[in-house]
Amino acid sequence: MKLEELTCISENIDIDKYIDFREQVKKNMEYPDWLGDFSKKDLIKMLENETKIWIYYLNDEPVCSIMLIPADEKALLKFELDLNFKEVIDYGPMFVNYKFIGNDLQFQMLKTLDEYCINLGYKYVISTVHPDNIYSINNLVKDNFELVNTKEFKRGIRNIYLKKLINKD
Repeated sequence: MKLEELTCISENIDIDKYIDFREQVKKNMEYPDWLGDFSKKDLIKMLENETKIWIYYLNDEPVCSIMLIPADEKALLKFELDLNFKEVIDYGPMFVNYKFIGNDLQFQMLKTLDEYCINLGYKYVISTVHPDNIYSINNLVKDNFELVNTKEFKRGIRNIYLKKLINKD
């Protein structure tokens, strides 16, 4: 299955449908705490502040979703990264409908985000992953992310990965 074969919605996201999809995915995960779960209020505020969500569909069924969160000084301090926050973007929650696991969709979403962020002029990408989430870790490493730190956050321990984006021009 190729991401470009799916219908992508990235504007005027229905927050309730996004949350329902996320919760459906979590119900089918062995470790649902691995997946971030921003509240509806937080999501609305984030979307008002340049966060972006993509949801991919096959017909009317949600297949996968990705989120892009602009970094801020507070986040970089929390991650212990000495970077200009204006050059950094955070790949937020990324998830796949359990019916479509095994189609390399997460890696395809990473590559899509990389291209999108390069075109916007970002230089670095951060992403946090539970240290036992070997599937996501393998995809990040395959996409040239490097482990830079492991920290305890409100929702548990997370590995912090960093990638330097390379503009192909």
